Amino acid sequence: MTRQAILDAARDLFIEKGYFATKVEEIARTARVAPATVYAVGGGKHGLLRTLIESGTTAEEIPEVLARIESITDPYELIRFIVHATRVQFEEWSGLMRQVVAAAPQEPAVREIQQIAHDSMRGGLSLTARQLAAMGALRDGLEVSRATDLLWLHLCNAAYFIRTDDLGWSLDESETWLDDALAFALLGHLQQRD
Repeated sequence: MTRQAILDAARDLFIEKGYFATKVEEIARTARVAPATVYAVGGGKHGLLRTLIESGTTAEEIPEVLARIESITDPYELIRFIVHATRVQFEEWSGLMRQVVAAAPQEPAVREIQQIAHDSMRGGLSLTARQLAAMGALRDGLEVSRATDLLWLHLCNAAYFIRTDDLGWSLDESETWLDDALAFALLGHLQQRD
């Protein structure tokens, strides 16, 4: 319970104040433990941030998402599924990932943590591209590696930040657009809608 209280406090403070502005003493005060306990249990700010990000990459729903990607046999359904899955992840993690993105240029340890998140997401996107290739659905000449890049270009956090922050799109608008944009980019045509 102490560990979870420390992680919850760290997550809330990182989102509210940013990585650099958050002090271990504040995390300890919020979690109602001594600062030494934060270091012992969480390894300080860096350890806490790493644990938080890794928890997102190893969450119990991740194997379910990967299994679902492998089970879908319709390319349009697969695209809709991966778009929705990344939207759900963005909704849950965007607050913390904004702080990771902000801190990463100045802090090598945070860049390493950001890479953990990126590698996890790219793994799921690569699986999606391989599944589309196995269906014979990728447009002519599109290799799996380039299809993975196209999925990343559309579905990574930075792309979501552009659509929601810079363009002011709602997540519903973004999801609808992504369904069509990725179908065209990956399959070469749009699904006919009723």
